[in-house]
Amino acid sequence: MSTDRLTPSDAAIADGLVGAIGGTPLIRLRRASEATGCTILGKAEFMNPGGSVKDRAALAIILNAEQRGQLRTGGTIVEGTAGNTGIGITLVANARGYKSVIVMPETQSQEKIDFLRMIGADLRLVPAKPFKDPGNYVHVARRLADELDAVYADQFDNLANRRGHAMTTGVEIWAQTNGRIDAFTCACGTGGTLAGVSDALKLRSSRVKIVLADPTGSGLYGWVKSNDLSVEGSSITEGIGQSRVPGNLRDAQIDDALRVTDEEALEQVYDLLQCEGLSVGGSAGINVAAAIRLGRQMGPDHVIVTILCDGGARYQSRLFNPDFLRGRGLTPPSWMS
Repeated sequence: MSTDRLTPSDAAIADGLVGAIGGTPLIRLRRASEATGCTILGKAEFMNPGGSVKDRAALAIILNAEQRGQLRTGGTIVEGTAGNTGIGITLVANARGYKSVIVMPETQSQEKIDFLRMIGADLRLVPAKPFKDPGNYVHVARRLADELDAVYADQFDNLANRRGHAMTTGVEIWAQTNGRIDAFTCACGTGGTLAGVSDALKLRSSRVKIVLADPTGSGLYGWVKSNDLSVEGSSITEGIGQSRVPGNLRDAQIDDALRVTDEEALEQVYDLLQCEGLSVGGSAGINVAAAIRLGRQMGPDHVIVTILCDGGARYQSRLFNPDFLRGRGLTPPSWMS
């Protein structure tokens, strides 16, 4: 068959980058499942073109801006990000004829900084500041968008993010499990994934339990449990945890929350890599640790789904750097000790 007769409508042919975002498989996590007697499934979001779940948010936000007449060919979109959303925004912008300006705290991993520059983002690094500080990367990005007369992506409060996950991620999970899902858990940065998936699953079955996984140093666990956003401690994980409730997370249908330490997350990151061949980042480690704990709470024979947000290569200089880990009182993986 001549390749010039194939079109993106043919089976298994994606229509460019945009057509390749989403549709990721669920992977049965063998050791987590065996440890709990449950079926624990990880949605392989590291298989998106930009390497993370944030490709979905980036696409939803840009499509929404186009539909609203805010973005036209040659236009500019600005975003404040811990890295992955910036990567997704830049790649989708490249594919659709836009420029991207990405504002990111300078404390993020060198791998993400290098990758953003490699793919052509106009990257602006700023000192890490709390959200209440006007120098926080989110506020800097908002002001920069105004100065440039550009579109501000606003991943935290732009509800296109949440709707995108409700229309894709949540629908895919329901279909892939044939509706046999008992619980869903994941950590929150913007809240778009948890809230959107919750919207989709709760619409189909109110019995599905939605559980927020939260790292140390974030206030969202306390917000769910007692409406208290107080923050204690810190975490080496990037892009998740909040000291405020983003717009995407407000009114989300959440049944419970679990606190996960860095030690618990790293145990899962290293276990998944060494025993199952899955290379994931710290947020995925938090998600899998939460899924295991949730499985033990619920008891055997339940189906629990979580998100494998991105790959471990994006954190080589941190999660797989013995000096970095020891400097924070954490244990390097056994094969690097």
